[in-house]
Amino acid sequence: MKTSDRILLLGASGLVGRALREQLAARGFSDVLAPNRTTLDASDALAVARYFERHRPTHVFLAAGKTGGIYANDTYRAEFIYENLAIQTNVVHQSYLHDVERLLFFGCSSMYPRLCEQPIRETALLTGPLEPTNEPFAVAKLAGWKMCESYNRQYGTTFMTLVPANIYGPGQRYEALNSLVVPALIEQCHEAKVEGRDEVSVWGTGRAARDFVYGDDVADAALFVMGAETPPEVANVGTGRDYTIRELAETIKEIVGFTGVLAFDSTRPEGMLHRLQDTSVLSALGWSTRTSLRAGLQRTYEDFLCIHGGQA
Repeated sequence: MKTSDRILLLGASGLVGRALREQLAARGFSDVLAPNRTTLDASDALAVARYFERHRPTHVFLAAGKTGGIYANDTYRAEFIYENLAIQTNVVHQSYLHDVERLLFFGCSSMYPRLCEQPIRETALLTGPLEPTNEPFAVAKLAGWKMCESYNRQYGTTFMTLVPANIYGPGQRYEALNSLVVPALIEQCHEAKVEGRDEVSVWGTGRAARDFVYGDDVADAALFVMGAETPPEVANVGTGRDYTIRELAETIKEIVGFTGVLAFDSTRPEGMLHRLQDTSVLSALGWSTRTSLRAGLQRTYEDFLCIHGGQA
């Protein structure tokens, strides 16, 4: 990938998209298209076709889509499957029709079966039932991965899929119910601190374990794969180690400065009990993460404070 290539970045306002846009600029890419939803509704097939015909990108990063935590996934099931299927179908197909050299699609860890051998290798995809709480979202992401693979087989394209672990970092949506676990806990702990409350409720037992990967590291992995001489068709992105939700919540509590109690609610869903992805595919190519969990959470909280007027 040359700095003069025309890059289409979809989802530039999101966590990974923001990081990608900054890193592309820092590395000298001068022709980056980053339309927002007002400029391009990627779920509109005709609009996507017209956009590709007009702009003719050579490389596409497909980071757009509807995301959320357990509550949002389980509540807005139809929206999650419809919007994600529509976006990726339109973009992948137009990338083929307009001779895009390379496309990178972002999957998610929920694509993996609910129960499978740990750490999870890419070969575990489609080998068992999915976690019920986010099944529609996972099915859409699996379809995107299979679409890329199928176009590669039939048309000789170079469409790749990255499967990140739980992504967090600046640019996330901070909502207690609809966001992912890291921003939700940051928002809850901060509000409890400001309001002088002595307890924060955390969904689940706290025993569920996840690998948390910083958004800037995921963007770095995406650029690494996009520029690789022989890129993998599908690869996990993560740190290679996991933390329990209790460990995560305690770390966030300390960073935020909340001195109250974390109350774990076992009546609430917590998803898969254990999910750690094998990262050997990218490791073998020479890539690894750079950001520790504590450092990443500290930067994420600083981002939260900037958004909320710096109220510590």
